[in-house]
Amino acid sequence: MKCTTAFYKIYSVLLLMAAGGLYAQQEPQYTQYMYNTLTVNPGYTGSPGYLEATLQHRSQWVGIDGAPTTQAFTLHSPWSQDYDNIGVGLSVVNDNLGPSNEIYVDANFSYALQITDESRLAFGLKAGLRSLSIDWSKGRYYQPGDPLLNGNINNRLNPNIGAGIYYYTNRWYAGVSVPNFIRNDYYNDVQESMMADRLHYYVMGGYVFNLSDNVKFKPAVLGKIVNGAPITVDASANFLLQETVTLGASYRWDDSVSALAGVQITQNIFAGYSYDYSVTDLNKYNNGSHEIIVRFTLAPKATRIHSPRFF
Repeated sequence: MKCTTAFYKIYSVLLLMAAGGLYAQQEPQYTQYMYNTLTVNPGYTGSPGYLEATLQHRSQWVGIDGAPTTQAFTLHSPWSQDYDNIGVGLSVVNDNLGPSNEIYVDANFSYALQITDESRLAFGLKAGLRSLSIDWSKGRYYQPGDPLLNGNINNRLNPNIGAGIYYYTNRWYAGVSVPNFIRNDYYNDVQESMMADRLHYYVMGGYVFNLSDNVKFKPAVLGKIVNGAPITVDASANFLLQETVTLGASYRWDDSVSALAGVQITQNIFAGYSYDYSVTDLNKYNNGSHEIIVRFTLAPKATRIHSPRFF
């Protein structure tokens, strides 16, 4: 009975997160952010130097009904071989939490300045739309006629504009970004129930160390600052073995520890997987979080693909 009560309390929290209650709405989070940076920073657009497409799926807190699930798709490349300092791309994110569903569709653009022979500073912009839907009939505690939960939201559209700066070389990168500058408030029929967007500030960095001819070490960090929410810091350490297999671990401050693995299936295809284990009391009620990612690259014949891509 105690476990069941705790389970319903957790589900209630998920519903409150979806409903709001002066809730600072969060952007989706990823453990393998280093392989899909475009979801966080538009300055990354076109930086690999060739066409790159990524598919990512995350199931968070498996075993809890209504827990977050997220799918992300990105596609980007330089404008052309002659104008490889200009990047264009598309990003689509489908984020589900309890009875709520939010879809992000953004066009991405970047312009890079050549700082040295081996480094660039890119300025990125993104613009698009967000569609929010909430169907309270999907909530475990939904009761017809409840005045607080009778105001469904159906495909409410809001604009999105974001920006980022991304500095990179062949060995390291650093960036800052705000994926959305526009704040939107979502109300249902009862004024007391509200969701409010808050500005998200991201800071990132990573480096690649050559430990030997067959081993490379890549630490990375991603920090997220949101008004009204605790600061989130992800720190990861990955080892690349024989230019093919990647093994590593990461830690999300005061939240979870993760194991990461990836394999360069071919020169053009990379697949990765991560498993998160909660270090909070929530670990008693879920089976962890799973994330998979597949990345495809296509370069002109004259362009050498670095295999595998580090970032």
